[in-house]
Amino acid sequence: MATPITTALIPKLLSIAGSDPSGGAGVQGDLKTFSALGCYGMAAITALTAQNTRGVSLVHAVPASVVAAQIDAVFADIDVDAVKIGMLAEPAIAACVADSLARAGATRIVLDPVLVATSGDSLSAAGLIHSVIARLFPLAALVTPNLPEAAALLGAREAVAAREMVEQGRALLACGARAVLMKGGHLSGEPLDILVAGETVQEFHGRRAPTKNLHGTGCALSSAIAAHLALGAPLGAAIRAAKDYLEDALSAADALALGSGRGPPHLLHALWKR
Repeated sequence: MATPITTALIPKLLSIAGSDPSGGAGVQGDLKTFSALGCYGMAAITALTAQNTRGVSLVHAVPASVVAAQIDAVFADIDVDAVKIGMLAEPAIAACVADSLARAGATRIVLDPVLVATSGDSLSAAGLIHSVIARLFPLAALVTPNLPEAAALLGAREAVAAREMVEQGRALLACGARAVLMKGGHLSGEPLDILVAGETVQEFHGRRAPTKNLHGTGCALSSAIAAHLALGAPLGAAIRAAKDYLEDALSAADALALGSGRGPPHLLHALWKR
């Protein structure tokens, strides 16, 4: 006889992000990641996009008041163990998200400052960077920029070596972040991510999967970190576990055979084994 599942012990996570109709990134990717890691996923949608494995053709921002209403409705009724923030699209949305999370006393917030899609398409409006730094950096337990995003946040050139990644991570701390994971997937060679938190600098080495299917990798990593934080892991262990999960999902990505462009990692690979 199967052991009953105690739902009170299942972590509940909220994704605040854009919608990807092709299912690889955004809230769709986040919900798959949460489920794959044994968590219950919820979503507040910040933008509707028209995109597929070949790129983004349209971004339609949801009114800030509607975004706030979604977040407020969840927190008014459900205990939220962690929050992942992705695409925000506009400064007003970033501000309303900050207000709603502050009112709710939300904790374990992972902020993935999504500014550009993997395809290179812009996903943000002018003024968003200032709003994200001013309003959301102070609330987030962790900020997870890739190298182009970190450069955009700082108005600097993109880091090309580990030393520069650490310098930019410290510069983001000076902007108000509590901890920064500099994602080095854009570097040549094996991927290297670096956590900068206070005086702590911790390197996370990984392996590069032989696949072109990288759509939504940043979304998956940040949502996996949030899930492991909700499961009780300390920050460093949550990052390591999330990276291991993503590397396995990337190794299985080609099995999806999705679309003619860059598909997503196989986020549910462990559940679909045959």
